[in-house]
Amino acid sequence: MASDGKEFSSQEYVTHHLTNLKWGKLPDGSWGFAHSTEEAAQMGLLSIHVDAMLWSIGLGVVFLLLFGLVARRATSGVPGGLQNFIEVIIEFIDTTVGEIFTYTNKMVAPMALTIFVWVFLMNLMDLVPVDWVPWTMYQAGVEFHRIVPTTDVNITMGMAATVFLMVLYYSFRRKGVGGFIGELAFHPFPKVLAPFNLVLEGVTLIAKPISLGLRLFGNLYAGEMIFILIALMYTGGVLMFGFGGVLQLAWALFHVLIITLQAFIFAVLSVVYLAQAHEVADEH
Repeated sequence: MASDGKEFSSQEYVTHHLTNLKWGKLPDGSWGFAHSTEEAAQMGLLSIHVDAMLWSIGLGVVFLLLFGLVARRATSGVPGGLQNFIEVIIEFIDTTVGEIFTYTNKMVAPMALTIFVWVFLMNLMDLVPVDWVPWTMYQAGVEFHRIVPTTDVNITMGMAATVFLMVLYYSFRRKGVGGFIGELAFHPFPKVLAPFNLVLEGVTLIAKPISLGLRLFGNLYAGEMIFILIALMYTGGVLMFGFGGVLQLAWALFHVLIITLQAFIFAVLSVVYLAQAHEVADEH
């Protein structure tokens, strides 16, 4: 890709498109934005992925404004197209939650709806052609820019960690400290093997948020990588350009299913984990 006279090799092109706009400590000791992939790599864990933060927060605001606008304009008569579409989503999520979560908690269904729509909107950004926004931002003087928040493991693991904290909260609230510890220490083997049970169940507990966050990140990161590799085909002549266009269209159509399914899986697994947190052993 050529931007403002700067030519990228294939490797540099891929690396550039997979680098976030980072703000952190620069090699000279000052704080600011990274202007090269080397500076971005050296910032490490102390850096802030500004683009991922802005797009995730911005899309969250879009979700709130859109649903708020429809709620204020909702009518009991024949609904408009947008109201009807949103009502279908709400009913679908409410039915799904009702089948999984059999306890009384008015927070769970709205949480599942928020997760599903928010994650879907973030995933949806993966369908924007990979060069459009980075090229535009580059012309404006911004070296790096990624627009798919769910391709950033910090975003997906942050969401998973929030769900995990909710699981711990309701586990302690429903079962008490003793009940929750006993659930970990006295199952699935006899009490004499409590240390073994505690390690086994502890690993299972910790694996829930890790798998929840990494599953979403892995699928969307792979999808973004495929789009980037297809984009490289446009520089290979007329034949490769045409073939790349066909592949991009085919992958985009298939990716619609992936981004929707991953949003749904994240929401459903969050509800499943909260249902397990509400489950008290003597109720079954």
